[in-house]
Amino acid sequence: MNLLLVEDEAVLRQGLVDLLHTAGYGVDTAGSGPEAVRKIGEGTYDLILLDVMLPGFDGIEVCRRIRPAHPTLPILMLTAKGSEDDKVRGLKAGADDYVTKPFGARELLARVEALGRRVRATPVEPEVLKNDGCTLDLGRLQAVRGRQIATLTVREGALLRWLHRHRTRAVSRAELLEQVWNLRPDMETRTIDMTVANLRSKIERDPADPRIVVCVKGVGYAWGQDAAR
Repeated sequence: MNLLLVEDEAVLRQGLVDLLHTAGYGVDTAGSGPEAVRKIGEGTYDLILLDVMLPGFDGIEVCRRIRPAHPTLPILMLTAKGSEDDKVRGLKAGADDYVTKPFGARELLARVEALGRRVRATPVEPEVLKNDGCTLDLGRLQAVRGRQIATLTVREGALLRWLHRHRTRAVSRAELLEQVWNLRPDMETRTIDMTVANLRSKIERDPADPRIVVCVKGVGYAWGQDAAR
């Protein structure tokens, strides 16, 4: 597996790199929250080892920012804080597991291997979705209908991915603000509705009669049921 190790303490970071290399893993590193988010956005990693206390912004915020675009990427948090509240905050932000400092080399490697096995056994969410005659390639950020190809933004792709993941229910605007936009769920904004309008112009057969991203009155939006027309 190719790992990203996010740790700001240089001595500890190098020690962990040596340990992981010896265990056969490929390792890239980041020393701050912003650098971690940038590298995750630009690279391809199988697992993230993420320290909680980081300069720029902390590991909890890193989780919140990367989860919408990387819903299946495994994250193992490294924390010096052992309280239940800190662990719960990390798990709620999107971490899959945690290990509390100081930890032993064998424990860390066992958790990395266990998390890797768990993820490999989980079916990967589809990156190519089809609905109402439109093919949505979320990996390439393209929408194809007939001979027409439209380019999707990263946010539009994340919105479609979230709606499809939760296609059995309606998704509120507050949830979309928090999970896709990484904003406070109580913010007053028209950003979501504007994004949906632009997205519909790219993917819907008739934007005035949407069948892919449908509005649920009083709630928000939902993934439309595919039906031949």
